[in-house]
Amino acid sequence: MDTIKELYGAQAAAPKYRMLAAAVRQGVAEGRLSEGERLPPVRDLAWQLQITPGTVARAYTILTDEGLLRGEVGRGTFVADRSALSAEEQSAPLVKYVPQASGVTNLFYSRPPDVGQVDLIRASLGRLTGMPAQALLEYPNSERFSDTRQAALRWMSDAVLGPVDEADVVLSHGGQSGVSMVMQTVLRGPTPVVLVEALSYPGFRRAAELCRAKVVTVPMDEQGLIPEALDALTQKHDAQLLCTSAEVHNPTSRFTPQSRREAIADIAARRGLAVLEDDCYRLAPSRAPTYRALLPELGWYVSSVSKSLAPSLRVGFVVAPRRHAAALRRTAEHGFFGLAVPLAWLIADLLARPETWEAVDRLRAATARYVRAAVNLLGGYDVTYSEDVPFLWLRLPEGWRVGAFVQAAEAAGITLRGAEHFVPRDGIVPQAVRISINAHMALDAFEAAITKLRDLLDAPPERLAV
Repeated sequence: MDTIKELYGAQAAAPKYRMLAAAVRQGVAEGRLSEGERLPPVRDLAWQLQITPGTVARAYTILTDEGLLRGEVGRGTFVADRSALSAEEQSAPLVKYVPQASGVTNLFYSRPPDVGQVDLIRASLGRLTGMPAQALLEYPNSERFSDTRQAALRWMSDAVLGPVDEADVVLSHGGQSGVSMVMQTVLRGPTPVVLVEALSYPGFRRAAELCRAKVVTVPMDEQGLIPEALDALTQKHDAQLLCTSAEVHNPTSRFTPQSRREAIADIAARRGLAVLEDDCYRLAPSRAPTYRALLPELGWYVSSVSKSLAPSLRVGFVVAPRRHAAALRRTAEHGFFGLAVPLAWLIADLLARPETWEAVDRLRAATARYVRAAVNLLGGYDVTYSEDVPFLWLRLPEGWRVGAFVQAAEAAGITLRGAEHFVPRDGIVPQAVRISINAHMALDAFEAAITKLRDLLDAPPERLAV
């Protein structure tokens, strides 16, 4: 108990449960609290630290959720002993937290937790030192990347892609690069038209602008794109490409069920409309066939390792319709010759290892913990979410406008994405924000940030009488 009291007293000023959780983490990290060591009972520690039993219980719960502690009914709370854990728990190392910039909590874009994938990436980088000299002295070409494409296919095996082999896969510099490559391959004429969802990933619009394409938005409902609206707009504008995220819609996390996808695919087939499906945010197995499976001649599929492993790697995978694979390869070769050879080798090595797949399972579980924490704190408000998606869509209550709320959050030290990021310049902006999961920070710190947002929601600015 003396160790915890000493470390608790040395913590920077913060809510008391956060100070206690930080003290225990420090004690474990420094070896001053040993594996299997029994922590003081809640009431005893509360009396010693002059805090409430509820505060101690909350800190213990947070650390148990993180895997740092374990509780045994009738016995108490202990520092987790790795050798005594279940097989599933043994494969789940503690999340390693990244120091945050002082005073700023970034919920603008998602940040995956380090659940062991960083060490796996480092190990793969170490193995690259054994690459043959010849491979390092030549330009990349598609023949050399067969192993990487096969590894990518295995990586995407939980998506229903239809008939596919490694020759249909082209490597890109991340998902955004893949989106641009598809547009460069598909779009024709001086002013092609690209259709996007009324709320959509802004990268679609940016890629279209680079291709000098006009962007037209398609209305949505709770199941995604509205088929009748899609049909009318495709015909009216002679659209060439539809960009959509059917499995995990960004920013609302909506899922488009199979029946709706089939209706959209029927329209696309009848109108000759190519469909690009961005599936980069999906962490769990897909729940319905992709548009590539539904539209063998018109469906394009884009994925990456950014959300499931690490965004720093900047590697994506584009699966082309079979008759368009050669054209997509030409687009890549004409644009950047091909992925850097060491990077392609790194991805092939990394994706071939079962430990990497286990890390993704842990990442998904960690993401779910953060999502549940946010939902529990925001439960009284209109929130759309899925536990395996690293963001939430919050519709603001009456009294708040999106611009004012984003500014108020920033003044409180939290950055968010307002809905205006997901609509074109002339679009209708809903009063909503996207809250991304930042798992670089400890769960209790993340909860503290969400609590600040909840406090803002609870006290909208006074409306002026007109």
